[in-house]
Amino acid sequence: MTASAALSLRAAVFARLSSDAALSGLLGGAKIHDEPPRAALPPYVALGPMTARDVSGDLVPAVEHELALELWSREGGLAEALKAADRVVRLLDGAELALDGHRLASLAWRFTAADRATNADFRRAEIAFRAVTEPLD
Repeated sequence: MTASAALSLRAAVFARLSSDAALSGLLGGAKIHDEPPRAALPPYVALGPMTARDVSGDLVPAVEHELALELWSREGGLAEALKAADRVVRLLDGAELALDGHRLASLAWRFTAADRATNADFRRAEIAFRAVTEPLD
């Protein structure tokens, strides 16, 4: 049995980000997390909220996904967060990722929003993407 389209997409995004040396350099190591460890210190990327909805047509079943990534950085302005967020966008916008049991029809960057986190010592950038997947026959 293959994984759901949402799980396959998250796994492919995680693999793509984790394997990029330039992003690791910006983060000070391979700091991509599905759920950050309790003691994780910024900078790091966490896979955030995701929604999925059926957008099937008459001939092709399809699922639309909205995926958010959270990039956490240290105090000192937004430069660290925005540099790493830009790298994430470059890695994923339009990427052709291999999914388990599904085909990625499209993956597009929607927006990046950055600001101080509630804890004023940290900065947070949210990077949002829209993807469409189709099941493999």
